[in-house]
Parts: sequence; structure tokens; C-alpha cells
Amino acid sequence: MKERPLRTTVIGSYPFPGWLEFACQHLGQFGPDDVREMQEDAVTAAVHDQIAAGLDVITDGEQTRLDFNLSFYGFLEGIDREAAPPRRFGPPAHDQRGKHGISGELRAPRGLGVVAEFERLKRLAPKGSALKASVPGPYTLSGRLTPNADYPDRWAITEALLPVVRSEIVHLVEAGCREICIDEPSMSCYAHREDPARFTDIFNRTVAPVVGRTRLCTHLCFGSFKGRAVAPRRYAPMFPAFLDFTVDEMHLEMANREFAEIEAIGAVAARMDVAVGIVDVKNYWIETPEEIARRVRLCLAHAPADRLAFAPDCGFSQTARWAAKQKLANMVAGVEMVRASL
Repeated sequence: MKERPLRTTVIGSYPFPGWLEFACQHLGQFGPDDVREMQEDAVTAAVHDQIAAGLDVITDGEQTRLDFNLSFYGFLEGIDREAAPPRRFGPPAHDQRGKHGISGELRAPRGLGVVAEFERLKRLAPKGSALKASVPGPYTLSGRLTPNADYPDRWAITEALLPVVRSEIVHLVEAGCREICIDEPSMSCYAHREDPARFTDIFNRTVAPVVGRTRLCTHLCFGSFKGRAVAPRRYAPMFPAFLDFTVDEMHLEMANREFAEIEAIGAVAARMDVAVGIVDVKNYWIETPEEIARRVRLCLAHAPADRLAFAPDCGFSQTARWAAKQKLANMVAGVEMVRASL
């Protein structure tokens, strides 16, 4: 549980240092020990920035992943190499990502790698730090796999991946992880055209074995690939069904939407804690501490302090590191201004 109200955290990802971006394009020139050293150095840098900003809860910045969920496919058996994307040039969008074919039974006998990430974070983070790990949900993970005769649609692929994700979460808890974010942005993106009650059932079955054993949270996201959304940016289609998610905390992005539907946090806070996206990861205007404090007070008009947390709108992987550092520092400073007045 939270130690104090108005806690500050991040969604999961953090910008790669420039040298890591460069190294990722030339991995063939490095040995396995070189790669491990780079991974540790990158996590150390991400942890340093978060601690320096004063966050209450930190992550490893997902520094060892190629992307929010792309690296997980390397742990899956029964898939073919990624097919060429339908479009390579022009403005960035999701159709510039290819899909994997399915060639056999979908399995992950080695897990999805998140436990190893968490063990590294525990070793590198300052003693006593509150740590959070992020795992992609099965519906989101199914999105880059092409159906076949054995898995005829996305729902069938999701059901096959559900026990894989569930096992990873169980092993995270056994490793001592006390806060886990289940990333299911695809559920948020498609709630306007799919059955949100079906999404709720899938989510709750995924986390069922660890309910009450760790702090569970999720992030309702509209997409942020290259700073672009991929869905209608409205929460209305998700509710009230998503209020039945079995989580301790639900995150809603508000800053880049000019706090539209801010009243929704009241409905969420009646069931669980609500983390508000109060910093825009798509905008290079750096919010001042005073602006952050104003936004915090706006949230307090709709939800009680002991139910509120604050974070950026989404992960910072698509934001330059210099901006992410300033935004986080100002976010914490603004929240502290209000916290001191409570």
C-alpha cells in the first residue's frame, strides 16, 4: 500500500541514453559481456534520473527492451520471424511495424524475461526503493501475431498467451515484486469497437493468481508510438466495464487531453486508487512546478488525496531524455507543493 498520499511514479519506460540508441544499431559489433554491461549501465542511468527527480516509485526504465512489448516475442516459441511492414516510409505510424507469423504452439518455457529485469533492478536500485515492474497483457501481446488455422483470430491468440503472462506475473511475485503494472493499451484503444466486458474478463483472469499478493495497476492508454495516438481519445467507451478490473490502481492520461473527462477519476477513485497522467510526454513544453500544483488541485476537486497518485501520461520512451528529466523533476516539485499544504 502507499506510504503517503499523492505519490509520484512513472508508467514504466524511460528514454534510452543516446549511446544506447547507437549501440542498438550496431549490436553485431559487441560481445555478450559488452551487452550485459550496457544494459546495467543504462538501467543505472534511468534509476539515477528517477531518484534525482524524487519519485516515490521507480522502474528500470525498460532499458533492456527494444520497445514497450516488442522484445517479448523473442521469448515466444511457435512464431516465425517478423514479416516486412506494409509501409516503410512517410510519417511514423503503427503500419510501419511488421507482424510475426505463427508456426506452432505458442509457448514461453523461459518466461518473458521480466523476472530477470526485476532482479537486475533490485540489485542496482538504492536499498529501500519502492520498485515497480511492467508486463504486457495477453491481448496487447497478441496484436503483432498473425492468426492461422490453429489460432483463427486475435481472441484465440489472446487465450493462448494468457497463461504465459499469468505465469510471468506469478514468478514476479515470488521474486519479491511488490508492484506490477499490467500494460494493456490495446484494450483501451479498441474499447470503442469491441466488448469492454470481455476485456475485463480477460484482464481479471490474467491477474487472478496474484490478487492480494502484490499491488496491481494498469494504464489506460490511447497509444504513443512516435508520439502518435492510435485510438479515439475518450474514456467513456471503457466505463463502467473497466471499473471491474481487479487492480489496486488505474492510470488515466489527462495532460495531453487538456484534462478532458477529468470527472472520470472520481468514479475510479470510488473503487480503487487513481493515478493521473499530469505531465504530457508528447509535448516539449516543460510544465512548471506551479502548473503541476494547479493540476493536482484540480484532481483533488474530484478525488480524495489518499486515492490519488501522479505520473506522466504514458511511458517516456518516445521523449528526449533532457525533457524527461526536467518534466519529472517539476512534476515531483509541484506535487510536493500541494502535499505540504494538506
